[in-house]
Amino acid sequence: SVSLDSQTTSMENRTEVTHFILLGLTNAPELQFSLFIMFTLIYLINVLGNLGMIGLILLDFRLHTPMYFFLSNLSLVDLCYSSAVTPTVLAGFLTGDNVISYNSCATQVFFFAVFITVENFLLASMAYDRYAAVCKPLHYNSTITTSLCARLAIGSYVGGFLNGSIHTGDTFRLSFCMPNVVHHFFCDLPAVIVLSCSDRHVSEMVLIFVVSFNIFSALLVILISYLFIFITILKMRSAEGYRKALSTCASHLTAVLIFYGTGIFMYAQPSSSHSMDTDKMASVFYTMIIPMLNPLVYSLRNKDVKSAFKKVIEKAKLSL
Repeated sequence: SVSLDSQTTSMENRTEVTHFILLGLTNAPELQFSLFIMFTLIYLINVLGNLGMIGLILLDFRLHTPMYFFLSNLSLVDLCYSSAVTPTVLAGFLTGDNVISYNSCATQVFFFAVFITVENFLLASMAYDRYAAVCKPLHYNSTITTSLCARLAIGSYVGGFLNGSIHTGDTFRLSFCMPNVVHHFFCDLPAVIVLSCSDRHVSEMVLIFVVSFNIFSALLVILISYLFIFITILKMRSAEGYRKALSTCASHLTAVLIFYGTGIFMYAQPSSSHSMDTDKMASVFYTMIIPMLNPLVYSLRNKDVKSAFKKVIEKAKLSL
């Protein structure tokens, strides 16, 4: 009888979950509305900034160049991976309902993994584009061709969907039992994997290996590209050209540092080393802040973009 009771209890404890409960950013009720307002504003700036950037690049023929082609894709990806997370967070603040279904959680994991990986490879492609522009200006048009840009972009998206499929399939093949509380504000892989009641060692190793390979292969391209860029800058005779090139690189490298710093901090470590509260703060940067800042960091300080924006405003005034 004791043996039968213990088996029954074991079976009940291993009941497969049909939904997860997200703990969110904070349990303090007095902060919920303030955070809702703040993150809504951030998301609106994100949507308007990235959609505006895509629209400007499409409308202005002068921006139909490889650099702006990659920027338009970057804006699209920023919008997509932020939209995979932020609306769920805002709904949780507003309604207090932090329950997410099993299938919705898997979908969120998939699309977030897809678009964050695409951004990873796009940043590497942009670094190569800058290398060609600074180090081989006379051969730029023959090096960075339309077909090469298309191949790099398609390769980034294919790599993203492959990565998303690997992580989603590998994570959700695991068994998930009670408790089903995700110590995060969205279904992030490390926070979901630790809830598995089956052996998760292989899944953790797959996560670390695949993410590390993606990050460090892209970082290698970026570092090598910028190594040659800085060597070229140091050889410049013009102080103005030196400052201009260095300023452009500094903005890009700042964004790269934030993006890869949070990625490495979050994923290139076993789940046992994670502090979920610290992870949540880091996650705010790469799910909400970075997508909002990228249009500013990469484009809005650019003279061509400012000129295109003024042209659109003037056309709008004339039409009125």
